[in-house]
Amino acid sequence: MIDPRLLYELDPELWERMAGKQPVLIHLLEGYVDAGQTGRALARHLQAHSEHETLVRFDHDVLHDYRSRRPVITFDTNTWKSVSHFALEISVGTDTRGQEYLLLTGPEPDVQWDRTVAALNHLVTGLDVSMVVTAYGAPMAVPHTRPTLITAHSTDPSRVTDNPRMVDRVDVPASFSAYWELALGSHDQLAMGFAALVPHYLAQATFHQSVVTVIERINAETGLALPTTDLQERVEANLAEINAEMNGSPEVLEVVSSLEAQYDAMQAAPEEYLPSAEELGAEFERFLADQAKDDE
Repeated sequence: MIDPRLLYELDPELWERMAGKQPVLIHLLEGYVDAGQTGRALARHLQAHSEHETLVRFDHDVLHDYRSRRPVITFDTNTWKSVSHFALEISVGTDTRGQEYLLLTGPEPDVQWDRTVAALNHLVTGLDVSMVVTAYGAPMAVPHTRPTLITAHSTDPSRVTDNPRMVDRVDVPASFSAYWELALGSHDQLAMGFAALVPHYLAQATFHQSVVTVIERINAETGLALPTTDLQERVEANLAEINAEMNGSPEVLEVVSSLEAQYDAMQAAPEEYLPSAEELGAEFERFLADQAKDDE
């Protein structure tokens, strides 16, 4: 393997400033399943509520498949004006109490996963990271009119004892984040992930309720104080918009009513409502197919 440290450049002064702080690292990479745009909206929310200083910048040019995910280029009248650029980087932000944390954002690597994992593990060790955390949305047959459930996972299974009985064992194509978390476990590094269960009929839209739910869970598990105040207003507006749109469709209301009954029954007797691996796999494949159509 080519030296993984050649994949990135870092800010030496900021690196020294972070020494001994044992920060939490939150990774929110794009390019895989993220129902309700939970991870993407969370990343934008965190970046908007704190000045972020770039600590590490990866050479994304060697990790990205440009024909799979093409940059957007603007043509104006008779010339090319501008182009969007991809960036995979770790920045330093602060929570509402001034505590610093690390945020890894950008498209997940298309190639060299093992080398990128080795590079990230080197950085995690060098920064003495206390915990590595991620969050995203997973499409599920649940209603938007009930609290958002979370399925958590961790390299220390004893930290996860309250998962809803909606997912038992299932084989799915790996995301880079899951691949990295598995590797972190083999190095005895504490890592956790929170999958917000998003109504499947809202999987392609932004579902702010799931964003608030994962922030609250991250805060509870890490001791951070990530902001949620303005998000509560977005949740109310988002739910009002969803309800207004659905009230015009008796068929949709009937589906939601059925999901509400299933949700309530599952909460009362969770062991009776565990979907099969085939059902979960089918739902997952439908989401990927819809996502692929949107990307075309």
